[in-house]
Amino acid sequence: MPSVWGTGVPSFESFQQTVRNKAIPVDASVESLVSLLKRRQISGSRKCAEATAFLLRRVLESFGDGDISELLENVREVGQRLMAAQPREPAVGNVVRRVLGLIRVEAEEDRKGEVTTYSDTASESQSLSPTLEVPAPQMSLPVPSQLASSLLQRERDDDDTATLVTRTSQRPPLKVQPSQANSKAASMNTSMFSLLSHSISSLASPAARRGTQSSSVQPPLSFQALANLNAAKDLRAEILEGLEELVDEIRQADDQIASYALEHIHPHETLLTHSSSKTVQKFLLKAAAKRKFTVVHAEAYPNDHEATYESIVGKSKGNNVKRRLSDQFLKTLSAAGVTVILIPDSAIFALMARVSKVILDSHIALANGGLIASSGANVLAKAAKVHRTPVIVLSAVYKISPTYPFNKSAFMEDGDPSHVVSYQDGSFLRKVGVQNPLFDHVPADFVDLYVTNLGGHAALSTQRIVKDHYRDEDLDLDKIRISLEGPYMSN
Repeated sequence: MPSVWGTGVPSFESFQQTVRNKAIPVDASVESLVSLLKRRQISGSRKCAEATAFLLRRVLESFGDGDISELLENVREVGQRLMAAQPREPAVGNVVRRVLGLIRVEAEEDRKGEVTTYSDTASESQSLSPTLEVPAPQMSLPVPSQLASSLLQRERDDDDTATLVTRTSQRPPLKVQPSQANSKAASMNTSMFSLLSHSISSLASPAARRGTQSSSVQPPLSFQALANLNAAKDLRAEILEGLEELVDEIRQADDQIASYALEHIHPHETLLTHSSSKTVQKFLLKAAAKRKFTVVHAEAYPNDHEATYESIVGKSKGNNVKRRLSDQFLKTLSAAGVTVILIPDSAIFALMARVSKVILDSHIALANGGLIASSGANVLAKAAKVHRTPVIVLSAVYKISPTYPFNKSAFMEDGDPSHVVSYQDGSFLRKVGVQNPLFDHVPADFVDLYVTNLGGHAALSTQRIVKDHYRDEDLDLDKIRISLEGPYMSN
């Protein structure tokens, strides 16, 4: 079996190349991504979401013959392994849920198409079948002979009476009810010798013989027949097309969010942001093309201060070659003509009174409107709450998770403590415990507006976004129901 990585270094770029190699088994690709997530060689919401989508596309392409329930089971198992490898990257689970929902939607649309085809075929066969048309006999009421002779006698005496008699004799005959005539005629004309020559629909009921049966009422197609139809029909082409649209959404999310910058950034405003974020940088650069404003940038020490300095002036204090190579084509804020003031984190509260808006990037957005962001975001949002400064959070739709922060520690992650205290201070480290949290939880009360690739939304409207993009059956990946009604049933 060929090597998964070949001669390259395990990274997101090398995984993109290897996952397209059809010679490498799917299980090997799954193991490679699990290893990359565990070692944090792939980190960040966007890269984790893209890598998950690439792997699930490979799983769909290699899926053989089987029904929809088997495909859902395969995707669920792969998603559980990826989430277990890195539970602090909820974007992985979000993409898995989106793919599961995509499979269910395509299966349901195929089921509706099969039911429509079945109904049309049944209606055509019913319209083509011969029906028994029995004309309703017209019966006239006989006139008594005594009344006729008296009328003739009166006709001789008076011409007016004769005219009245003539009109009376020309009166249209009384008719018997057609239903009674039809039932009698059908019972007389239908015999054992001619029973097979008539259609069943013509003998079912008088309404059916008159052709008044509604075409919308058709016998339902059994769930097992729908399962067989969906198993026989290959839905992978439609599912893969939807998955490609999901990959394009992930790649274009930052540009789509940046397109709303002019709606929220006005001339001569003072904006406060935190840490280095490609999404925030594109958002500010889009507004800087037409408007002048000032940006106050907190350095986010000790985990992200070097990348923050690099995003402002384009020069790194450290030897971070990997970051420079990945963002070398992104214009810096100072080069775009933006006035940037770099401040330490301790000066955030002092300068908040001069700030017009706070712009944050989210690592993950939660269903209750809160978010998980870089360390220090909670202090910044709390200071904005005190000064009544609006807080705008930039978050793509694939970052909005259906989970709730019941256990906040499950989203937290600690970094290298040597960034806070050097290992050379050994005597000090033996006496204290040092923690370096990488993320903060920001409650929903501190957020005023979410700007996604679909536009602006209030903090509490994230539940509606979750409802629109995730199926209820896929919210809890550990308890997904595979054997469902309709096209998901299997023997």
